[in-house]
Amino acid sequence: MKLLKNRNFMVMLSGRMVTNIGEGLYAVAAMWLIFELSGSTFYTGLVGFFSIIPRLIQFVSGPIIDRLPLRQLLVSAQIIQALLLFTVPILYFFDFLNVGYLLIITPLMSLFNMIIFPAQTAALPTIVETKDLTKANSWFTLVYQGIDTLTFALGGVIVGLTGAIAVYLMDVILLLIAAFIFSFLSIRAKISPSKHKVPIKSRVKIYRKELEEGIEILKVEAFKKLLIGVLLTNAVWAGIIAISPQFAAQNGGSAFYGFLLAAVATGSLIGALIAPLIKLFEQVGLGKIYSFAFMLSGTFMLAIFFSPWNWLTILLFCLASIPGGVTNILINATIQKGIPKEMLGRVFSAAFSLSGFAAPLGSLIGGSVIGVLFGTEIMIVIGGFVTILVGSWWLVDRVTRDLPKMENITPEVFLPKRFLDKKQVDNG
Repeated sequence: MKLLKNRNFMVMLSGRMVTNIGEGLYAVAAMWLIFELSGSTFYTGLVGFFSIIPRLIQFVSGPIIDRLPLRQLLVSAQIIQALLLFTVPILYFFDFLNVGYLLIITPLMSLFNMIIFPAQTAALPTIVETKDLTKANSWFTLVYQGIDTLTFALGGVIVGLTGAIAVYLMDVILLLIAAFIFSFLSIRAKISPSKHKVPIKSRVKIYRKELEEGIEILKVEAFKKLLIGVLLTNAVWAGIIAISPQFAAQNGGSAFYGFLLAAVATGSLIGALIAPLIKLFEQVGLGKIYSFAFMLSGTFMLAIFFSPWNWLTILLFCLASIPGGVTNILINATIQKGIPKEMLGRVFSAAFSLSGFAAPLGSLIGGSVIGVLFGTEIMIVIGGFVTILVGSWWLVDRVTRDLPKMENITPEVFLPKRFLDKKQVDNG
């Protein structure tokens, strides 16, 4: 394949592969270690709520991502994450480790991931041709979800056999390997030498202007209504993730917890794989696809409440995640087609950040309130109902229902009129 002969694409893909192995193992170990030290969903919900801090920082990171050299950003982030993680085994060895420290370090780890993900996504159009964007996104998602599927399942088993601290040490090594791989990127720097001479005050004004432009694009009716729905579903999924360690402990322990996370990753992977293959998606408007996908996902989530067997519960978690895998691929490729390349970093950062603002609140309410007061199953039921309602709203709303097919997406769909007028002047 042509993509696999693209050197920069393969370096990014390989580095992401190694990083995701570490992140998958870490995701299992971190939440399980917090639950193990505290014994309550209150703290697993609290750590999710504290992730609002890196999300706020991510919100203003778009213009920075549009300028920083990608190689420097990725290599530095991996090394800093490795150093942060290494402190956990050290504190554990000297018997100083506590839940409070984990509540601090976990959001810090999330911060770097939230910057790296939009940076890689925004960089794709600069290293692959436009016609290959959907396939490139599929490869990224294949690696991301495929590895998560394996590492989530193995992570639960490894944590059960060796303990969470051993997984932290493994992740440190993997992050350093990823940093080495990313060092081979050879993408042209985004900052020209002349721009270094711009006074700091002027650069701050430019930064603020570009950030405001990214937010303005997100206020377009089509973007805004999609984001509101995503906010709600992100909140309920965050609540479900917050209660999942206790849900797993009640039904099978750390291994079952790993299999639950693996089921979610498997479903997302299946969705990502079938998205480019099903021709129906090219013939149906984006809004209708999103509507039916979310309603289907919510139905499977409700069915979890009635599941009498662990194997069926795992299967239903998987099925509930497939629609999200489909829509993630389609929306990324759509934004990349509808937004000018030079604005992708700020738009992706603002979109990812806004869509994730509800997650901390969902984690706090789901884990620290609903999970403690009403039990883990009720949180899952709430998640199913909310997801179905979002899909139904998108179907009856004219703006979202009438979104065009992906092949017909143009800047007119997402860009405010003044940006279109400016683009016409520049092209004229």
